[in-house]
Amino acid sequence: MTRRVVPLQSLYMESRFPLNPNEFPWRLSVQYLKGVGPKRAALFDRLGVKTIEDLLYFAPFRYEDRTAVKTISALCQGAVQTVSGRVESVKLIVTSRRSLKIVEAIVTDTTGSLHAKWFNQPYIKEVLKPGQRIMLTGKVTTSRYGTAYGTDRYLEISAPQYEIMDEEETQIDRDGIVPIYHETEGLTSRQIRSVMTQVLERYLTLLPEPLPVWMTERHRMVPLSQAIREIHFPPDGTDMNLLNEGKSPAHGRLSFDEFFFLEWGLALRKAAETHQEKGIAFIVSEEKVRQVKSLMPFRFTAAQERTWTDIQHDMASAYPMVRLIHGDVGSGKTLVALMAIAIAIENGYQAAMMVPTEILAEQHFLSLQPYMEKLGKSLALCTRQMKTGRNEGLARIESGEVGLVIGTHALIQESVQFKKLGLVVVDEQHKFGVMQRAHLIQKGCRPDLLMMTATPIPRTLALTLYGDIDISVIDELPPGRIPIQTILYYSNQRERAYQWMETELKKGRQAYIVYPLVEESEKMDLKAAMSMITLIQETLLPHRRVGLLHGRMKREEKEGVMRRFKEGAIDILVATTVVEVGVDVPNATVMVIEHAERFGLAQLHQLRGRVGRGREQSYCVMVAGYALSIEGRQRLNAMVKSCDGFKIAEIDLKIRGQGEFFGTRQSGFSPFKIANLLRDATILEVARKEAFDWVHQDPKQTQPESLLLRSFMEKRLGGTLESVTTG
Repeated sequence: MTRRVVPLQSLYMESRFPLNPNEFPWRLSVQYLKGVGPKRAALFDRLGVKTIEDLLYFAPFRYEDRTAVKTISALCQGAVQTVSGRVESVKLIVTSRRSLKIVEAIVTDTTGSLHAKWFNQPYIKEVLKPGQRIMLTGKVTTSRYGTAYGTDRYLEISAPQYEIMDEEETQIDRDGIVPIYHETEGLTSRQIRSVMTQVLERYLTLLPEPLPVWMTERHRMVPLSQAIREIHFPPDGTDMNLLNEGKSPAHGRLSFDEFFFLEWGLALRKAAETHQEKGIAFIVSEEKVRQVKSLMPFRFTAAQERTWTDIQHDMASAYPMVRLIHGDVGSGKTLVALMAIAIAIENGYQAAMMVPTEILAEQHFLSLQPYMEKLGKSLALCTRQMKTGRNEGLARIESGEVGLVIGTHALIQESVQFKKLGLVVVDEQHKFGVMQRAHLIQKGCRPDLLMMTATPIPRTLALTLYGDIDISVIDELPPGRIPIQTILYYSNQRERAYQWMETELKKGRQAYIVYPLVEESEKMDLKAAMSMITLIQETLLPHRRVGLLHGRMKREEKEGVMRRFKEGAIDILVATTVVEVGVDVPNATVMVIEHAERFGLAQLHQLRGRVGRGREQSYCVMVAGYALSIEGRQRLNAMVKSCDGFKIAEIDLKIRGQGEFFGTRQSGFSPFKIANLLRDATILEVARKEAFDWVHQDPKQTQPESLLLRSFMEKRLGGTLESVTTG
């Protein structure tokens, strides 16, 4: 296509908008583009496109090779093909079950007719009108059955992608590889192509190249301006499979940029925080390390040893530690944290462990108390519900008499003061906000921070969410642990599930039964824990001792129930998701999860982790309703197939998509417009290394290439570098 050079100012509508013709207009609203204006700009806004930058990175979600458009008579059965025709008629068919609604359209050209069908998308009936020209892409088959139209055999294309063509279409809409964009009512893909074409033609040459030549050549990447052009209008001959999978050279370059810019900002923040102020340089005594290890119930795994080596190095450093331990349920994270706690106390400092729930705080207190007593160190419990001896306990913490304080959010209250806080441990850290952690850290003098999580997080996601934090992974379970066997039953098989549990109870084992709610809900057909106890005791398992645990109970009640369950006085603990974390009873070998389809995959995996903590075979029995969504079925099947939390995390990311992890579906925010964490994991690793190496070699960002990159980032994101690295 011949490109005509047009002065930049003519891009704008009779432009009275001030514009430097030599500078790229990153933050300029799309409303000033010719053919857009305020009304169409509002439609672009629905698609998340507000500025010129947004428009450039508004990538097509698929591509069509319209050089391969066929006539209806030339279509082949069983292949995905593109065909053009005119809508002859369209109607909505509601099946006898009424759960299935079919939109059926007859499309014709001069060579024949084709039936197009869409399932459970009734709105298409209002979109398609007789007489419209339409482009369809999908798998073509032949129907053997008659229809209301009276044909016995006919060509059919099921659930095709479609684009309505109009009389204003141009050559770019008909020939070659055509980009297909997400649309909104009033703004078609063809109209977006029209705007995109003029924008790229008229000022793409102004787009600066942020990366140095040596980096783009090292990784054989196309220039940024070329990548932008080709992601919107690929040259003829580009591999269609690579385009539609997001793996073309243009996609690769733009994915690299998104990863690189994020990791570069994280690297800058890490460098600034690490070297801003010195912290505590702990003396790590090998004798104390051997003493603590001798108290452990088993030898450290290789993964625990690696993690402890990382922590030792951090604690001995003059700069504050900021490290995340990412380990599966039952991998021994708390015992590694105990080593750090012991070293901090041995150096004359106090340690604080903050956890999200009172039950977890109480569990940590009970499990760590024997170790602390053998080490000759004191510990205290601090929660909001504590009343008896509260003032005395706070005084002991403030005086320094208590070495380790375990508590909930109550630790950040003004009434809790430390004498010499040197180490902060945060368990299930994702359940706390940044400010909550900061409030606790401020109670010490630049203490070390050690965070822990058992929530499955894919490695690629961890590198983006926690890119400025050092991460240690414990990917092994302690010796003797047997993988948990997971079984799926449906609601009409509930008795079989409880029979399975009874088999284990006869062996002297114990069991959990978890429900989503505490009380009956009229809106959701769920059997709540409180109402089910009667049924279990009177009908299903009348001879068993049953206890109840939920979040609305008083602390003393919860402590009593947990103590009796741990001592074996309760056979079955019926609970809500308060047992998701923190409950550790090795004799419990069965976890029954009622209404399993109501839980997320990470939560299911956490619940399963409450069993399998001893040396006996343990079981997770999920009971689900039949009305499962596709995602619900995928989640439950994933649980049955794998016990590996890291594999579960990858599956969860694949099922839910990165948009949900980053809050895109709820808030509209996403750090990536092109990149995909699953597809582009290798690119992420390369971009991260380049970004951190860059900052390591030029930590103050004074070299010319660094200044150019800084300028590019600030103009693109519309703020200072500080807003870039703290966003």
